Amino acid sequence: MKGVVILSTYPNKKSIQKIANKLVRSRLVACVNMTRISSVYSWQGKIENAEEFLAVFKTTQKNKSKLKTQIKLTHPYKVPEIAEITLKDLNKPYLQWLVDSTG
Repeated sequence: MKGVVILSTYPNKKSIQKIANKLVRSRLVACVNMTRISSVYSWQGKIENAEEFLAVFKTTQKNKSKLKTQIKLTHPYKVPEIAEITLKDLNKPYLQWLVDSTG
C-alpha cells in the first residue's frame, strides 16, 4: 500500500476546516494539514495576489479517487487545484498509521 498526498488551495480556513473534519470523520483521509499562504496567479487575464490556505490531504492509494471526487464536489473555487503526490518512500510506522486511519 502506498501513501498519497493531495494538495489543494482554499480561500479561507473555514472553507477547508468543514471538509477536513468530514473527511477525517469518514476515514477517507488520515489527516489534513492547513497553512496560510500567499499566492500569485493568473486568473481571467489578470495577475492576482491573494492570501489562501493550502490543504495537504493525507490518504492511501485506494482512497485517492474518492477523495478527489469529494474535493471537486465541495470546493468553493470554480477551478480547484487537485494535485496528487504519490509517496514512494514513507517510514513504515507512519504508513501503517495512515492505512489504519483510513481503513
